Amino acid sequence: MNSQEQFCNSNHAPEMDIAERELFAFIGAVTQLFGPEEAKVSAEDWLDESELMDSPPRSTSRNWQAVTIAASARLANRVAGTQHCGSDRRMGARIRRFFTPGVRGAAGGMKPV
Repeated sequence: MNSQEQFCNSNHAPEMDIAERELFAFIGAVTQLFGPEEAKVSAEDWLDESELMDSPPRSTSRNWQAVTIAASARLANRVAGTQHCGSDRRMGARIRRFFTPGVRGAAGGMKPV
């Protein structure tokens, strides 16, 4: 193993775990709220946003929640074009409830109510 591989394996492994948890929580939330097709598109958005994120080379820390927020904005723009005005309020309430910390099934994981 060369020195670059050792650097990646030692310094980036915890960061990758955090990124994976953030991505999987996001995909789970989108799947539950909008279904698997929208989750697939949103996962691609999340990965695109992670590549666009400004971060110094070889940085060991990134703000993965910012990536989720950016991907969520893309999702909101996409969904806003397909929702009817009457259902916007209900959908907004579902989204707020889902992303509220401490609520069972929130994007951060299962938490006690």
